[in-house]
Amino acid sequence: MSFQDPISDCLTRIRNGLMRGKLEVSAPYSKMKHELVNVLVNEGYLKSCEKIEEDNNKASINIALKYFNEEPAIKDLKRISKPSLRRYSGPEDLKPVKNGLGIYIISTNQGLMTDKDAKAKNIGGEVLCEVF
Repeated sequence: MSFQDPISDCLTRIRNGLMRGKLEVSAPYSKMKHELVNVLVNEGYLKSCEKIEEDNNKASINIALKYFNEEPAIKDLKRISKPSLRRYSGPEDLKPVKNGLGIYIISTNQGLMTDKDAKAKNIGGEVLCEVF
């Protein structure tokens, strides 16, 4: 099975799992998706993630979802840069998400990071998604 946009697929699996009240979801493994989910874990939007090796030489990411008072910790998860239309931003162009309550996840030459970290390091990159 091939995906046109594996990052969107991973974000959709997280979004659907949160809507259905699941405790965890699984997605096919890639380094980019693992790093993206790690940023969400470090920011407190998800509980944890781990790489699972399967018998047939395929790996997957197990993602533990986070809830607060039976409400999902993530209210809105939106893909910004798509394969058909890439979105890039410099550090001066990054505006706060929902008055600073949310984050952008940015792919930079130093790895994936939040918009706040990118501004602090004065670097820009491809804006992958918006999380609130």
